[in-house]
Amino acid sequence: MEPNVRFWITERQSFIQRFLQWTELLDPTNLVISIEKIEKSRQLLLTNEDASIHDLEDQSIQEAWKRSLSTVHPDNSKLIPVLFRPAALLPFTAPMVFLSLVSVKSLKSMILPQLSFYTYNTAFNIINGNASYNRHPYETVLLGAGAIVSTTFFGIVPRLLQIKFALKNILIRKTLPVIILAQVSGINAVASRSFEPVRGIEVMDKEGNVVGYSKRAGTKAVKDTATSRVVLFGTSALIPEIFSYFYKRTQFFLRYPSSLWTLKLSCTIFVMGLMVPVSFSMFPQIGRIQYSKLEKEIQSATEETELFYNRGV
Repeated sequence: MEPNVRFWITERQSFIQRFLQWTELLDPTNLVISIEKIEKSRQLLLTNEDASIHDLEDQSIQEAWKRSLSTVHPDNSKLIPVLFRPAALLPFTAPMVFLSLVSVKSLKSMILPQLSFYTYNTAFNIINGNASYNRHPYETVLLGAGAIVSTTFFGIVPRLLQIKFALKNILIRKTLPVIILAQVSGINAVASRSFEPVRGIEVMDKEGNVVGYSKRAGTKAVKDTATSRVVLFGTSALIPEIFSYFYKRTQFFLRYPSSLWTLKLSCTIFVMGLMVPVSFSMFPQIGRIQYSKLEKEIQSATEETELFYNRGV
């Protein structure tokens, strides 16, 4: 069985345990691990099938799990590209979230942050999504391009509305971009992984044996991931806006108005630093689903009452 799948199936973790686990997996040093070290870690886990991350006396086992879980895709056992590993999400998207909410008047300044944000998120969602269904490279490219164009368009709508209608209500002016960013981030996850509910994803028993392909499991995987994205980017955008609202009423801001951008960016990075492991921990990496909720052909193919599927990140 793929070590990463074995880990997430056997380690029945609570939300707190998953959160603590993700704080380690999101360590930026996981972006610069050499391929040689990753291969050695994988070999160690493959030859020690009973190895648990709770083997506190064996530091090499703990380090091997950390390297494997943070760099290798559980569906195809391939290395995740460095720029799209879970640890890369924060440093890449935090500045994009900040720039997406900056008030600008030129169309170019509106489109570029949104385009960059949704391009990266689309690639991240596809690469870290479920990889167990059949797909051709050109299908992935077309799907990704469609997700990027559509979500970028919806992302700039609130800015266009602000300019055209000159929204004066401060509550609407500040919250509308945040709401749109959160919702469109969820839509982006659904759009970029839309093949999963259509073609179905692998469901397996506790031993890792594939029982069949389920569209219902694919729907649940995409829905849960989209929900986590809404929480992640919605909270990460809302709190800095609230911070800015009150900060503008301080004497310090009146004396140093240029400090707003620096402090708001710092606030965005700080909040996202907390929210990324929270969002990744909301649902287990390997989801569980009762066989009674799956298709009839899958129910007839197994006697297991609980099956598993890779939700993705």
